[in-house]
Amino acid sequence: MTEVEFEKEVKKIFDEAYTLLIRKHRDYGPKNISSAPGGALNGLIVRKHDKFERIKNLFFVRQNDKPQFETLRESFIDDLNYSAIAMMVIDGKWPE
Repeated sequence: MTEVEFEKEVKKIFDEAYTLLIRKHRDYGPKNISSAPGGALNGLIVRKHDKFERIKNLFFVRQNDKPQFETLRESFIDDLNYSAIAMMVIDGKWPE
């Protein structure tokens, strides 16, 4: 893979993650993060832990099964988006 191809693939993934994050934010709003027990960062840690457990289950346990709801790839994109939200929380940019 050339450097240009790599950059295009990275942009494609981040564009996909962006689109999904905006869509979910419109559905859920900021309160599902900001009002989490223990605060927004704690809520994100719990969500990332849950997501990681799902990823482990899909990868190690159910490798040959087709997921009913969310693929391994979609789970990793959600994890990427939780990290983006965490950056906004840390930077004081996440709505209360």
